[in-house]
Amino acid sequence: MENKMASDNKPTIWNIAGWLFGLLVIIIGILNLFLVHPVPGIAYLLISLIYLPPVNTYFRKKLGFALPAIVKIILGIVLIMFTLGVSDLGDMIDKL
Repeated sequence: MENKMASDNKPTIWNIAGWLFGLLVIIIGILNLFLVHPVPGIAYLLISLIYLPPVNTYFRKKLGFALPAIVKIILGIVLIMFTLGVSDLGDMIDKL
């Protein structure tokens, strides 16, 4: 049992990627919150939670499931495409 707990704390590529992408989506959410409109900002902040490893662990323990990695990857691609292509934040980035 102790070895299993120790292996859960080791940083894996998925945990590191989850933290990095989750923080990226949080930053996009904060920028949307202050520069564009609060509604998409709050939506991005809520969506960012699914990428953070502690929330993923919570879903797995309390609810009995976690989103598969492929779903997170597809959602991440859609989020980035939407942010850069359709949203007002993407237009602001283009003007820089």
